[in-house]
Amino acid sequence: MYTGTHLLADLSGCSGLDDAARVELALREAVAAASATLLDVRLHHFGPGQGVTGVALLAESHISIHTWPEHGYAAVDIFLCGQSHDLDAALAALSTRLEAGRCDERRVARGYGLPD
Repeated sequence: MYTGTHLLADLSGCSGLDDAARVELALREAVAAASATLLDVRLHHFGPGQGVTGVALLAESHISIHTWPEHGYAAVDIFLCGQSHDLDAALAALSTRLEAGRCDERRVARGYGLPD
């Protein structure tokens, strides 16, 4: 049986969401906190005062973020395969680095061989 967890989070009241370097650092800290294997980080900044879209490509899957600085909001997607990675620590690292005032999350079990 193969399983993983997909964590979706809405971060509100965030700071620095128009700063690509800060968003990249947040992704890298999340990867380290999860004890995942980083393959690459890709970012796109939409311009001064605009948001950032980024993804950390992992051997175990990915962590992605899309930011709306004008709303202090970031949408986060953490998908890690296997049971040995700490999704809570990854989310905490992102939330801390981006100074989130609120974090709402949902989790989905993914994989084959899962019970119906």
